[in-house]
Amino acid sequence: MFASLEALLSSVVDYAGLFPPAKLELQPAMANYAQYQTTPYAWMLGRFILPVSRLQEFEQLLPEKPTKWPLSIIMAGDVKEAIAQLQSLNNDKIAITSLEFPPLPPTDIEKILSSLSTEIESFFEIPFKSDFKSYLSVLQHTGAAAKIRTGGVTVDAFPSIAQLCQSIFAFAEAQVPFKATAGLHHPLPGKHRVTGEADSPVTVMHGFLNVIVLAALVYHQKLTLETALELLPESSSDNFQFTRDSIAWKNHQVNISEIAEARKRFFRSFGSCSFQEPIDDLKELRLLR
Repeated sequence: MFASLEALLSSVVDYAGLFPPAKLELQPAMANYAQYQTTPYAWMLGRFILPVSRLQEFEQLLPEKPTKWPLSIIMAGDVKEAIAQLQSLNNDKIAITSLEFPPLPPTDIEKILSSLSTEIESFFEIPFKSDFKSYLSVLQHTGAAAKIRTGGVTVDAFPSIAQLCQSIFAFAEAQVPFKATAGLHHPLPGKHRVTGEADSPVTVMHGFLNVIVLAALVYHQKLTLETALELLPESSSDNFQFTRDSIAWKNHQVNISEIAEARKRFFRSFGSCSFQEPIDDLKELRLLR
């Protein structure tokens, strides 16, 4: 495996097994996460995504291993009450590393930000059909991050190529980091069923390699919007070049230190209800063994 690919995909998949389309019960989702921690691909595994309402149930089901559970908590209901619940948590097996908030008005986000610890990463979901500028002006220079939905269980949940490209450029211009959630099960774009049901509709899903490579290039100002609109739908692995020290799409290249910086400061991760599917596809592309 190339070191550049490891830098690109390190801790990149936040496991969301509780959420559609997988929608597992808590115990099997936790068992999956524990098992993924033991595989050769554990370096790709990020946080376990858990609704704050299920934190007590989660504690009761905690197994002996892994010894630390990095959690990303989905916030809901009374934010002050939820934060107080998290602050009272006293369990050395749990590390709350991030909070994820549903779509809220920018004015509400501004109020919440003042009550959050800077030691825990916070993600605020921004709907595509909204005034991005008003959201980004609130998030700028706060250390908080954005969250965008890149898919779901219906065809209309998937943003267009233009919407996704424009949002990534907007985040880069505002210097606001972001994560993606849903719909990024596959490295490259392609037509897939939106759920595992036999009668599920089919749509073109975005590729996580395209999104992350695009984000790194945009962060380092190596890509125009016009060219990004060509990169995002790129479905041929032949146009991506992976070496030990760099990754390139056609003539646009980022080196390993630029990749690491973009992951640290810009594209943080993506939530997926499947961890195995991305790995299987990367193996098919011969990027993983």
